[in-house]
Amino acid sequence: MVGLGAWSLTRAALIILLLPRSLEECGHISLSAPIVRLGDAITASCIINQTCSHLGPESQIVWKLGTELQQGGRQQRLADGTLESTITLPHLNDPWVLLSCCLRWSNSLQILDQAELQAGYPPSTPHNLSCLMNLTTDSLTCQWEPGPDTHLSTNFTLKSFKSRGNCQIQEEAIPDCVPEDGKSHCSIPRKHLQLYQSMGIWVQVENVLGTSVSPQLCLDPMDVVKLEPPTLWALDPSPEAAPPQPGCLQLGWESWKPSLYIDQKCELRLQPQLGEASWILVDSLPSRTLQHELCGLLPSTAYTLQMRCTRWPLPGHWSDWSPSLELTSAQWAPNVRLDTWWRQRQLDPRTVDVQLFWKPMPLEEASGEIQGYLVSWRPPGQAGAVPPLCNTTELSCTFHLPLEVREVVLVAYNTAGTSPPTPVVFLDRRGPPLGRLHTVAQDPHSLWVGWETPSPQPRGYVIEWGLGPPSPSSSNKTWKMEHNGSIAGTLLQENIRPFQLYEITVTALYQDTMGPSQRIYAYSQETAPSYTPELHLKHIGKTWAQLEWAPPAPELGRSPLTHYTIFWTSAQGQSFSTILNASSHGFVLPGLEPASLYHVYLTAASQAGATNSTSLTLMTLAPEESELHIFLGLFSLLLLLICLCGAARLCCRASRKNPLWPSVPDPAHSSLGSWVPSITAEEIFQLPSLWDPSMPPITKITVLEEEEKKPGPWESNDGSGTCSLPTLVQAYVLQGDPRAPSIQPQSQSGNSDQVLYGQVIGSPTGSEPGHYIRCDSTQPLLGGLTPSPKSYENLWFQPSPVRTSEPLVPNQEDDCVFGPLLDFPLLQGLQVHGVEGLGGF
Repeated sequence: MVGLGAWSLTRAALIILLLPRSLEECGHISLSAPIVRLGDAITASCIINQTCSHLGPESQIVWKLGTELQQGGRQQRLADGTLESTITLPHLNDPWVLLSCCLRWSNSLQILDQAELQAGYPPSTPHNLSCLMNLTTDSLTCQWEPGPDTHLSTNFTLKSFKSRGNCQIQEEAIPDCVPEDGKSHCSIPRKHLQLYQSMGIWVQVENVLGTSVSPQLCLDPMDVVKLEPPTLWALDPSPEAAPPQPGCLQLGWESWKPSLYIDQKCELRLQPQLGEASWILVDSLPSRTLQHELCGLLPSTAYTLQMRCTRWPLPGHWSDWSPSLELTSAQWAPNVRLDTWWRQRQLDPRTVDVQLFWKPMPLEEASGEIQGYLVSWRPPGQAGAVPPLCNTTELSCTFHLPLEVREVVLVAYNTAGTSPPTPVVFLDRRGPPLGRLHTVAQDPHSLWVGWETPSPQPRGYVIEWGLGPPSPSSSNKTWKMEHNGSIAGTLLQENIRPFQLYEITVTALYQDTMGPSQRIYAYSQETAPSYTPELHLKHIGKTWAQLEWAPPAPELGRSPLTHYTIFWTSAQGQSFSTILNASSHGFVLPGLEPASLYHVYLTAASQAGATNSTSLTLMTLAPEESELHIFLGLFSLLLLLICLCGAARLCCRASRKNPLWPSVPDPAHSSLGSWVPSITAEEIFQLPSLWDPSMPPITKITVLEEEEKKPGPWESNDGSGTCSLPTLVQAYVLQGDPRAPSIQPQSQSGNSDQVLYGQVIGSPTGSEPGHYIRCDSTQPLLGGLTPSPKSYENLWFQPSPVRTSEPLVPNQEDDCVFGPLLDFPLLQGLQVHGVEGLGGF
């Protein structure tokens, strides 16, 4: 607290040093009191000299407490021209704060002077003053409680004086003891003390607001001595001394050397290391003996011990508790019953191998801890000590005996002695067996085994259990003995795990014999199948695959199968599955793609779970080449049939007849309908055999002879696609009534103005098809058609000298239309006799 006040003043001085020197000489703050009680009022005044260059007629003094502006300042100008402002702060609630006197100048506040304000409390009275004489440091150390913080710099002083009696008279002053800052204890050295003489001691505390003194303490330094704790150790048992009794502890200790000349008494406390046990106090231990025996404790139990001492019978202070010592109380000899069981195996005609098992059953709580077991036997006629067959800490032992030995002795021992001997008699199996051995699973970690009690009633039973096949039957077996021969079952809870097959053996024990062992297999909880049958591919096709597997044999401890699930997945990621009953041993995968890869899995499931098999990868067969040819042929035939049907349908439709030829106007609706060529009467004949009511009537037939002409250079000998006219034309037909007489004059046929639409020429003796030409006509045809050529322009209609037709390349400007004779529009109704001469008709 002294440091706090000094730091506050230093900070105020630093702030004043930072002020400009021109402003430093302008103003000065005066305080009614620099330090007040926390919450009291304080008055401050600030006087500004008239010589201050910043002082004007309208200057105003402003107060700031910390960073906050304060209201209520009273400002006045004195007669000597100085400016004074006074302010009263009604409650100062901060232990430390700066008060600033400021002047408004150029729209800002200029600090003229600052003062540090402090507030706190007067010191309270120290209490709980106590002193201890420390023989280690050889000084008197006193400590006290200082009370609440004063928020001010406070000084503590430990004052004392020498005196006699009850410290009423002060004889000699002892130098003051000043503690370190922040400490509430102080030590008076031995050189200022007078042992076995009273002295008065008190604490004085003061600050700027007051002084306080603690109650005076009158004491003798030796009456407040505090000893150091002793050192504990365990006593080693000596050969001549008797061993400790059960439930007793023997310990010793050593006092602190500087206190050897001081009479003292000690206390011992001990705590058993059993859970959360409490401490047990043992007082008034003699200090001179430096050893002690504690009895009446729990046998063979670990304890934690501690000790402390004080000056006795004179006054003094207890020392601290010594470091802990851990000891174990003496134990009782083992008081147990040893249940035994054995297995025998004859090695040769004179020696037998014996494996002996035992279990200790404590008969009372005071039984001592067992440190080991001894198995021994005494050959007949041998005196003296006999080496044991076994000396072990395990619960089993294997040894060899002569074949005629029928008994050994088993004892348990510790440092306190041995248990009562347990004779082990190797009985023969001549007793009656048990009947109807059965088991029931109580839960996954227990099994109930029951039997029918034989007659006569046994004196007890031995039950063995361990993992069944394929585990070895003789290893890691657990056993227990039931001494009540009237029971008909027992619960097995040790080393029982689910999903494991156990072999349980029960043997009845009689007075002088035992019955044959009965065996049964059981498990506490079923588990899933241990494996799944392996998949095999039997046959495979292009779209199917036949799989088979061998059903697994039933397993003990395994739940029977309920169904199979088969999965197959294509290379494209398509998955399929199906469920089969447990009796299935094969399946055909349907709907597979030819020449495709598939992965197949099989899962076997039971009530307890499912197990997956290894995967099988297969590929279906690809189609053969002959099959592919047949398939392509059938497809081609089907396509051809569709094309033929489409062509037939296209040709049979009337609206699509002759779609490749240009439309020619009907002559019946033109001026040709009234035109009749001039013929003689004898030329008129009728064709009753060709009459068809649906055909248009034939009016006249004119037979013309073609003049023989030499072929032109434009004709070809190839008759495959010719455009030449037929060599023989029987007649051309105009529509009209054939029975109507000709009324036109003869001279009209030779008239140069007659209209000839078409003329058919041909040779009456030739065998080539006839030709037709399109001749001049003054009758207009359809609009926009090419006019008929002149007579001298039809030179390309010349016949071939070899009587063969030759295809010509038509010109789009020519008016000759190639094709069969009947395709000509004006010859649609022409009827001709003698079909032999119309090969191309």
